[in-house]
Amino acid sequence: MAYGTLQRSKLTRRLTTRLQTTRFARVGSSEARPLFEMVSAIFYVDPFDHPELAPILDEAVSLIVGFGEWVIPMLIESLDNGDLKAQWAVANALGRIGADAIKPLMLEYASTTDPTRRAFILYTLGKVKSPKILQAASLALDAAQSPDRELRDTATRALGKFVESIPPEDLSDELRAQFRERLHNNLSDPSASVRAKAIRSLGKLAKYGHLTAPERAQLQVVCQRTLGTDEKVEWDRAYIVRKEAEEALRYV
Repeated sequence: MAYGTLQRSKLTRRLTTRLQTTRFARVGSSEARPLFEMVSAIFYVDPFDHPELAPILDEAVSLIVGFGEWVIPMLIESLDNGDLKAQWAVANALGRIGADAIKPLMLEYASTTDPTRRAFILYTLGKVKSPKILQAASLALDAAQSPDRELRDTATRALGKFVESIPPEDLSDELRAQFRERLHNNLSDPSASVRAKAIRSLGKLAKYGHLTAPERAQLQVVCQRTLGTDEKVEWDRAYIVRKEAEEALRYV
């Protein structure tokens, strides 16, 4: 284990022990940034290279989440730090903070035109498990038809993640129709990754009660066509798309 990584893990353990004995509400704004920087240093650990440090990383994320709302702006700022491992940890932290992170993330999305940053904000919004994520539906619907492949891909995934948290009665018929339209359009996307996420998200619409019986029947036809089990015997050549179609069939 690298010396620097070991030192960061020891530091995080000491911080965890120390801060768990205090009330996070007592942390003032003057202490916020240095405290955040000390704990978030562990976000750069790669749990694939160092699986033994995965519990330390989880402790660091939990600690950041425990700080409360005041840490949200610093987390959003950190989304652009250029290190993918740290970005994933930040996204997980914002997702676990929950509904309070939705509006700040939406404001950040509106403030940038960079498709890569917008994609990561949508990825982060997909981590939020709250019915209030419905507020961000219009962002994902628009991005799902973006000319940028990465943004379109992430938005197609986000639509499926959103419906995991939105009760069927909260999704209006108009919005539900828009979700289905965007996802069906993306079933013919040139990118196999986008097509796979489109069929996965349609499966989640079925799984979480957002499709009527005729709509589930239509999805069944789509899945069978993708797998080549219908009368046309023409299948999607991409394995990842067929794999998602098999999974979606479980819910129709």
